Amino acid sequence: MNLIDFDESPFIVIWEVTRSCALKCVHCRAEALETRHPEELTTKEAFGLLEEIRRFGKPLLVLTGGDPMRRPDALDLVGYGAKLGLRMAMTPSGTDEMTEAKVESLKRAGLSRLAVSLDGSNAGVHDAFRKVPGSFGWTLDIIRWANEAGLSVQINTTITRHNLGGLDALCGLMESLKIVLWSVFFLVPVGRGRLEDEVSASDYEKVFHKMFELSLRSSFDVKSTEAPQYRRVVMQRGEPNASLESREWDGVGRAGKGVNAGKGFVFVSHTGEIFPSGFLPLSGGNVKRDSLTEVYRRSDLFREIRDASKLKGKCGVCEYKSVCGGSRSRAWAVYGDKMAADPFCVHLPRGYGVTDEEKRFW
Repeated sequence: MNLIDFDESPFIVIWEVTRSCALKCVHCRAEALETRHPEELTTKEAFGLLEEIRRFGKPLLVLTGGDPMRRPDALDLVGYGAKLGLRMAMTPSGTDEMTEAKVESLKRAGLSRLAVSLDGSNAGVHDAFRKVPGSFGWTLDIIRWANEAGLSVQINTTITRHNLGGLDALCGLMESLKIVLWSVFFLVPVGRGRLEDEVSASDYEKVFHKMFELSLRSSFDVKSTEAPQYRRVVMQRGEPNASLESREWDGVGRAGKGVNAGKGFVFVSHTGEIFPSGFLPLSGGNVKRDSLTEVYRRSDLFREIRDASKLKGKCGVCEYKSVCGGSRSRAWAVYGDKMAADPFCVHLPRGYGVTDEEKRFW
């Protein structure tokens, strides 16, 4: 059961503190560049944003990018947020710019969880994603340093046609690492992500079942990102609570049932734009001039996207819409309609007559 009223507060706030990054990932949502944007929030504005986020209560705050460690004040942001009582997490890039000393400094500053990306079980696959040789090894170093520093570790993986065939090996790698959560992202064709790099909706289902089976035997949590239909698969498998409720590791936890873009989730861009998700580039305002809490709670954009009665197609009549709701980001990316049915879901609600268009990505 969710203990948070998602109409009033998000479970998680993602803040893209910069888009600067040394990697050149083929699927990068942010289309990250080497240099920082001149209109990024200043340190003073950043502290003000952290104070505003605290008005929600104590949501999980993830500093992401780009590479958040490319901001000179990154440690200050972690420390200020932690002192305010926020649960602080960060997703640094797997590059040689990250060092053991920096990992230890993040821990001292008050970071609760460090998340890194692994998109393959070997350097060949992962480095091809990241377009920088050596990223796989550097990422494993970061994981080891975080373990040694006493920081809990989350792994993020994006599923595309380029790594689908290596999923079993990737699951094996996850089981060999000391982590608390594996977050499996499903590609949304925005930024550098391309629709032709998607796997089929049927492949989504196969991955969901592998994730579920891994969750039953693993020592860590397994969740999906931008594929809330995984929750439906868990329930269909007869385990209504398995893989949906977080184990207690580091006080961070993870999003429970029903979290979706703009519903328990809010994203702030590097220039302050307020989006329901980083994969759904529709702005409800800007933190430089608007209250984040008011935009989340009162804006037409956020109120509409939380209204399940406005879901269209099979998502609108689905018996699982209260725990799933489909990816609003993918609906927007493919159809230009944030309330359309998720095109990469094969589930047919009872009595629903599927169209040929809805089968296009199956």
